[in-house]
Amino acid sequence: MEILTWTYILVGLSFALYIGIAIYTRAGSTKEFYTAGGGVSPLANGMATAADWMSAASFISMAGIIAFSGYDGSVYLMGWTGGYVLLALLLAPYLRKFGKFTVPDFVGDRYYSNKARVVAVFCALFISFTYVAGQMRGVGIVFSRYLEVDINTGVLIGMAIVFFYAVLGGMKGITYTQVAQYCVLIFAFMVPAIFISIQLTGNPIPQMGLGGTVEDGQYLLDKLDGVLGDLGFDEYTSGRKDMIDIFAITLALMVGTAGLPHVIVRFFTVPRVKDARLSAGYALVFISILYTTAPAVAAFGIYNAIDTVAGQPVDQLPEWVANWQKTNLITVEDIDGDGFVQYTPYRDTNELNIDKDIMVLAAPEIARLPNWVVGLVAAGGMAAALSTAAGLLLVISTSVSRDLFRTFRPTMTEKTELRIARASAAVAVGIAGYFGVNPPGFVAEVVAFAFGLAAASFFPVIIMGIFSTRMNKEGAIAGMLSGLIFTLSYIIYFKFGQTLFGLSPEAVSPSNWLLGISPEGIGAVGMVINFVACYIVSKSTPAPPQEVQDIIQEIRIPRGAKKPIEGH
Repeated sequence: MEILTWTYILVGLSFALYIGIAIYTRAGSTKEFYTAGGGVSPLANGMATAADWMSAASFISMAGIIAFSGYDGSVYLMGWTGGYVLLALLLAPYLRKFGKFTVPDFVGDRYYSNKARVVAVFCALFISFTYVAGQMRGVGIVFSRYLEVDINTGVLIGMAIVFFYAVLGGMKGITYTQVAQYCVLIFAFMVPAIFISIQLTGNPIPQMGLGGTVEDGQYLLDKLDGVLGDLGFDEYTSGRKDMIDIFAITLALMVGTAGLPHVIVRFFTVPRVKDARLSAGYALVFISILYTTAPAVAAFGIYNAIDTVAGQPVDQLPEWVANWQKTNLITVEDIDGDGFVQYTPYRDTNELNIDKDIMVLAAPEIARLPNWVVGLVAAGGMAAALSTAAGLLLVISTSVSRDLFRTFRPTMTEKTELRIARASAAVAVGIAGYFGVNPPGFVAEVVAFAFGLAAASFFPVIIMGIFSTRMNKEGAIAGMLSGLIFTLSYIIYFKFGQTLFGLSPEAVSPSNWLLGISPEGIGAVGMVINFVACYIVSKSTPAPPQEVQDIIQEIRIPRGAKKPIEGH
């Protein structure tokens, strides 16, 4: 069967499964809509958390970044993996014990202030909308290639599907949908990785194939270094980013992870604090399967792509190039008219341009794998993008209905709150679709901005809210606003300064970055500013009420342990 036929079958079956689960597990109360009733098993929650975590950025874009950036792309791998460990061990159990399943809810109660809650709501909305823009872009990319429609149409189709099962099922529907989506996406990621690893190195384990040898007996990475070097590019295993920027991006991704609202809420869908820890462990295992495979997929993909296109006659390019040219995500133009594809860093305009986001999706076609594998990858890419998009839309609707509306209308009924939550999700889908059509960057880059905003706004107030009894509402508000405003301003200036303000290319060039830190890593600086503002303002203003300090002491004591005796 043709690729399009397999794609319709596999994507159609997976969507039917997701929508069927959403209908079967339809939320009937706010508790089911927000936290799935708190009755999900640790294993199921671990799989759902992994699916929620591994967005389009992980499935589609991370390997693409590593493929084109080599060693430098590892910052995403290290940052996202380390960030999950930080979240699971340092924050999740305490937040679960505190009993608040949204960040604004935690901020509002911990800092005994509706103003702090409202500031947190707006921070959550900024972060979630930035993040979901990347997911909707990923949806559009998948549909544009495999359903042979343009990206804008693909985004619209994805919007309709996400709206249906996220708004109908709430967290209860999303949780069990994400269990199915994890199974689909991990199978779709691993099958082509295993096939290509066998093709190139004879080793069925991609992680080991990355360090294996190719046909001529050379190690794959040595061969890749040589191929890129011959074309004039830096070696694949060499690093080109400044150390300070690598450190800043990794740190921003790590601590931004710990402040992501759509992941934190997952730890409230299990019955007990112990189950939250256990599900976090399961999720780390499930996440590591994809994350340890991504570098191999990246190396295999760029090696095959260059081997099949660079230096080849323009009229004899492989079929995969023509397929992706229809989406405008890969372009080939014989500028000098010599009849061959020239691909070198020394040309003003390259004759071959490959969008970073297509590398994983195109890998099976580049390697000439069976058509059903290509269709399977399409289904996996959709699962990754839609699972995270649904979780983010739920955060947005929860922030608006529970943390914003209920703050000002505390007597509204549960039915009204549920109606507002669903209406908020509908509006959020529309806004997310707009950013999917008009993205501020490639998928992983957009997601990195969301992590930076989370690092600069939420991480310090959560950490100090748990571990400092002296931290007060004034410090929290000052910290969130200063960190968010600085980070957002920096990103807007350097990423959109030319478009929005007519700045010159020199003004927004990397030579003008603060301390050499890119917009993707500036969240680390925003976090430091947040911490400093929190500390200075809280020290110069009244301490929190005693009952709040007692609560903070309480959540740090393991259940069953004896409380400290007064004065000891």
